[in-house]
Amino acid sequence: MSDTPWLARLSPKALAVLQDLPEHAREMLRDVMDIAGRDPWSFPPFDSRDIEGEDVRGAAVGQLTAVYWINRPAGRLYVIDIVWLG
Repeated sequence: MSDTPWLARLSPKALAVLQDLPEHAREMLRDVMDIAGRDPWSFPPFDSRDIEGEDVRGAAVGQLTAVYWINRPAGRLYVIDIVWLG
C-alpha cells in the first residue's frame, strides 16, 4: 500500500447528516476519516458475517460512527452514512 492517504468522499445522505452536526462532531468526523485514510482496514468490517463485504467498514469513536466503503480502484473512501448519538 502506498503512503498516500486515502481521500474521503461523502454520499448525499452523509453530506446531509454532516450539515446538521455540531462543530465538535464535524471535527471528530474529520479526525476519524483521517485515521481511516491512513489505514482503511484498521476499523472492523461493518458486518463481520459478510465475507464478501470486507471493504465496508464502520469507524466508531464515542458517539460518532461513520460507515464507509473502501473504493480500491479509485484509491478513496466513500462515506455511506454518519450516525451521531448526541
